[in-house]
Amino acid sequence: MTNTIKYGVIGTGVMGQEHIQNINIIENAEVVAICDTNENSRNQANSLVKDSTKFYNDLDELISKNIADAYIIATPNFTHINILERILKTNKHLLIEKPLCTTTEDCKKFELLAKDYSKIIWTGMEYRYMPPVKQLIKEVHNNIIGKIKMLSIREHRFPFLHKVDDWNRFSVNTGGTLVEKCCHFFDLMRLVIQSEPAKVYASGNQDVNHLEEKYDGKTPDIIDNAFVIVDFKNGVRGMLDLCMFAENSEYQEEIVAVGDVGKIETFVPSSASGRNSSEVKIALRNDNKIISNKVEVDNKILAAGHHHGSTYFEHLAFIKAIQQNTKPEVSLRDGLISVAVGEAAEKSIRENRVVFMEEFKL
Repeated sequence: MTNTIKYGVIGTGVMGQEHIQNINIIENAEVVAICDTNENSRNQANSLVKDSTKFYNDLDELISKNIADAYIIATPNFTHINILERILKTNKHLLIEKPLCTTTEDCKKFELLAKDYSKIIWTGMEYRYMPPVKQLIKEVHNNIIGKIKMLSIREHRFPFLHKVDDWNRFSVNTGGTLVEKCCHFFDLMRLVIQSEPAKVYASGNQDVNHLEEKYDGKTPDIIDNAFVIVDFKNGVRGMLDLCMFAENSEYQEEIVAVGDVGKIETFVPSSASGRNSSEVKIALRNDNKIISNKVEVDNKILAAGHHHGSTYFEHLAFIKAIQQNTKPEVSLRDGLISVAVGEAAEKSIRENRVVFMEEFKL
């Protein structure tokens, strides 16, 4: 890979800045343009980029300048569909932060609009690229545990961060916690299990976080804990255990896959722990030994974000796909289905019932 990929970053809040910091440590990539309507976000981004980087507060002006090879869309979730409709005219490579859109219907609308798009459209599912998670996925697909039967994902973490204008405090802006936050995990389930979701049943509530907050007289309505079970068409079951009032956890994510021969598990340290290593453990049913493999991440990469190095490795894969003219590893369809499962889980909680994925007409 020799040609430098020139990025335009649209939206420079928390996640947009993480993308910039990771692009900065990749040799064959640079940020040439920033677009954000928020002055404070533009000022923060300005401290992260070269003096030559161009700044815009109007998307159409950025598009008209035609100075980028690829665009990152990292604006608030509810703005995605409008931006995506407009950005298609560029015919540039696109990396769209999760969730693709806040509703399945908007995702389907964009999929239809983009059906003849000739460049890469990549959904930003960086959890796939966390080194210990990537190692677990590889081992499962190599059948180290035999035929997978169960997959469980636990995320015990801190509450939602404050973002620009506190847009992430309301489900109408985010799609709901199980779309906004958890589409990552439903994407991981599909990737590990290698099957499509058939039905979803969930239990969750807003029990602790944001209950004392008020915005224009309204209290936030985003849930802060849930159990979600996803049944897949091949008979495998996936489960998510989410708690967003568990800040002092040694591991932010724990993932366990169990097959008919054994099980494999990994643990992703929380950012606050400062740890640069984790373990992937394999335990087979007919063996009393547990094989433990240490997975380390360079401290320079860890310092560039809050996702255990995954954003960096995601960009390496994105750039490789651009330069080798290959299909995206995380497709538009992947983004759509991850939103649909999250929406099904939110619906299951509201309506107190099993939600069948066929209801979404995917």
